Order: sequence, then structure tokens, then C-alpha cells
Amino acid sequence: MTTIVTLKDINKLFLKGQIQTHALKDIKIEINEGEFVSISGPSGCGKSTLLSLLGLLDAPTSGTYQLTDINVESLSVDQRSKIRNQYIGYVFQSFNLIDHLTVFENVALPLEHRSEKSSDIKQAVEETLAIVDMQSHIHHKPNQLSGGQQQRVAIARALVGNPKILLVDEPTGNLDSRNGDLVMQELIKLNKQGVTIVMVTHDERYSRMASRQIKIFDGEVLVEHQEAVV
Repeated sequence: MTTIVTLKDINKLFLKGQIQTHALKDIKIEINEGEFVSISGPSGCGKSTLLSLLGLLDAPTSGTYQLTDINVESLSVDQRSKIRNQYIGYVFQSFNLIDHLTVFENVALPLEHRSEKSSDIKQAVEETLAIVDMQSHIHHKPNQLSGGQQQRVAIARALVGNPKILLVDEPTGNLDSRNGDLVMQELIKLNKQGVTIVMVTHDERYSRMASRQIKIFDGEVLVEHQEAVV
């Protein structure tokens, strides 16, 4: 089994004025290819901070982070951006779609940043939108879509570059229960097709759908469960 992520003794401290917050404390986690891992815990426990570190949107204060065979914690900002584009798909809770771009243009962005050929981009975008059943909305703008549809477009944008790992931050947080269930079924389908997923969620029902559950409390890994209850 191929290990994609190895975190060792990861700490993250935030300093605001004279107040120091220890957001993550000696985190040790391995994530293997093909897993669906949920990270859950109460508000402010450090789970979103952990996902930001995994997504190279932030850097740890101390500890080591290996992504496949790359030690990433000491990379420059430009190097981190390049690695993120090549290896990581990130789905934000607020979708982060660009309002004035079409569905096609939003999904194409990661490949345009790689300077891919336009014909290759077109093929990859159309194929990825078909995976999330959004190909019929290819010319729509985000404000013409429901919340669930926008989330599926955000998932397509994260997938289009064929990342090693898909990071998903509270995918149902801005959705009603029906659309939340549909998005979760989409993630489960993608995982069954081989996509490695790490999902932060506050919803215990959804966290139990993952193949491995990591619970965090006060910045520490409290417990892990292997069995999924779908």
C-alpha cells in the first residue's frame, strides 16, 4: 500500500499580540492511497488548520510533512504553490467559484495554471464534469446553479488535474440535508473509483461514511476508527 501523506510531530502555533494559541499538538498521521479519511471534532479543535497544512495553504511551526516522496514543510511559497497544483485537489466549504466565469472556465483554471494545451484542457474538463454529472451546465455561471451543483463544480475543479489527494473542507456545511447527502454520495463514488479523500466535517453522520475516522480535540488526535458505517 502506497503512503501519500506522512505527518510527524506536527505543531502549529498562532501568536496574536501576547496570546499564543497551540492549534495543533504533535500530530502524527499517515494516509494511504485509496483511503477515505474523515477528520472531525468540535469547533476550534484544529481540524481546519490541519487541512490547511495538508493543502499547503499554511506551514507547520514544527514537525515534518512528507507528500509522496517530497518533504514539503521547508519549501518556498512558489514551490508549495507548484506542488499544490500538481498533487492536491482542494474543495472549499464556500465553493470559491469565480462568479464571472462559466462552469467550464472555473474547472479549467488548474490546468491553465499548468499551461496545458487548450485541446487537452477541453477534453479533461468535459470528462471531469461528466464524472460529477454537471456536463449539461458547462456554460452556466455559478449564480445560475444551486448550492449542491456549485459544490459538484468545485469538486470537478479539484479533480481535473488528477491530484494524488482530494482535500474537502466541510463539503455539506453550506447545503441543506438533501444536497448534503447527494454530495456525500458523490464523494463515496469517487473514493470507490480510487480517489484518495481527506474530509473535514462537523457532522458525525457523514464522518462515519469514511473508511477511517480521525477525531481531534484541543489540537490533538483523540481517537481513530477504521470501520465505516454507511
